[in-house]
Amino acid sequence: MPTATWRTPLVVLIAGCLISMTGFGIRSSFGLFLEPMTIAQSWSRETFGLAMALQNLLWGITLPFAGALADRHGTIKVIIAGGIMYALGVWGMAESGSGLMLQLTGGILTGAGISFSAFTLAMAAMVRVVGPEKRSLVLGVGTAAGSFGQVIFSPISQGFINAFGWHTALYLLSVISLILIPLAVCLPTSPKSNDPVEDDNQTLRQAVHEALTHKGYVLLTVGFFVCGFHVAFITVHFPAYIKDLGLDPVIGAYALSLIGLMNILGSFASGIAGQKWSKKYGLSVIYFGRSLVILALLMAPKTPVVMLVFASVMGILWLSTIPLTSGIIAQVFGIRYMATLFGIVFLSHQIGSFMGVWLGGRIFDQTGSYDGMWWAGIVFGVLAAIVHLPINEKPLSRLAAGSP
Repeated sequence: MPTATWRTPLVVLIAGCLISMTGFGIRSSFGLFLEPMTIAQSWSRETFGLAMALQNLLWGITLPFAGALADRHGTIKVIIAGGIMYALGVWGMAESGSGLMLQLTGGILTGAGISFSAFTLAMAAMVRVVGPEKRSLVLGVGTAAGSFGQVIFSPISQGFINAFGWHTALYLLSVISLILIPLAVCLPTSPKSNDPVEDDNQTLRQAVHEALTHKGYVLLTVGFFVCGFHVAFITVHFPAYIKDLGLDPVIGAYALSLIGLMNILGSFASGIAGQKWSKKYGLSVIYFGRSLVILALLMAPKTPVVMLVFASVMGILWLSTIPLTSGIIAQVFGIRYMATLFGIVFLSHQIGSFMGVWLGGRIFDQTGSYDGMWWAGIVFGVLAAIVHLPINEKPLSRLAAGSP
C-alpha cells in the first residue's frame, strides 16, 4: 500500500524522533525510583534490580519478534500495541505491593511494551524514507532524540517524585507514555523502502540466516552485550551510588540528565563520523574510552563535580554505539530487514543489560559496594574494543553495486 501523501519524510522523521524521545526518556528515569520504592516497600536493591533486569531482558527477547512484525506488516500497529503495554506496565509498577508484582509489571509487561514501541523500530522506519548517503546521520539524529528524552524525563520524574511521591509519579509517566499511539500513526504504512538496490525476493528467514553466518554480524552481536552491561548498570544504580557516597540525591538526577544531554552530542558526532570513517574503529574507540572513564571515576575523589564530569564524558560515549552498530547492519545487509537484524543484535545488548542491573544489585547487597561492577565494566570495555576490530564492513555482493 503506498504511503499517504501527508506522511512526508519530514513528518516521519519528526514522529520517529518524538517516539524515540518519549519511549527512551521514560524508561531511563526508572533508576530514580530505586531508593524511594525499596525504602517504602522494605525491598532489597536486588528485588528492584531484578525487576529492571527482567525489563531489559524482555525488551531484548521480544524485540526481534517486534522487528519481524514491523518488517513484514509495517511499524504502526506494532508501536500502538507497545504503547498500550508500556502504559499498563508503568501503571502496574505503582500498584505493585510485592517484589513479584513489580517483576511482572515493571519487569515483564513494561519490558515487552518498551520492545514493541522501541526507538529502534522508529529509526528503522526513519531510514526507509532517506537515501543511503543520509542513513548514518538519521540514525544519529534518532539516537540523539532518545537522549534528549533522558534529558527531559530525568528532572521531570524527579520533580514528580518530590512533589507528589513515587506512586503518583509513576501514574503520570504511564499517562504520558500513551502519546506513543498517535505518534505511531505518522510513520510509513509500508515496510518497504524506495531503494532500488534492496532485494525484494529475499525472505525474512533467508535474511536472518545470511546474517547469522556472517562473522562480522556475530562479533557485532557479542560486542553489543558490553554496551548493555554498561548503560543499564549506570542508569539504574548510579543515582543510588551517588546517594551512598553521602551526596545530595538531586546530583543523581542531574547526572542522568547530563548523560542524556551529552549523548545528544555524542550521537550526532557518531552519526556524522559513521558517514565518513570506519564504523568498527569508531566502536572500538568508544568502548575503550568507556573503560578509561570508569577507571578515572574510581581513582578520583568522590565529589559532586567529579560525578557530573563523569556523567558528561560517559554521556558522549553513551548511545553513540547505536548509530555505528545499526549503521554497519544497514551497510552490510541493507535495510529491508533492518528492524529484525538489529533486534537480534539488540537481544545481546539486553542480556548485558540484565546482567548489569541484576548483578549490580546482587553485588551491592553482598558486599555493600559497587566497586566490583565498576571493575567488571572496565574489563568488558577493553574486550569489546578488541572484538570489533576484525569486523568486515563491506556490503554483501548483492548490495555492493549500490553502496555509497
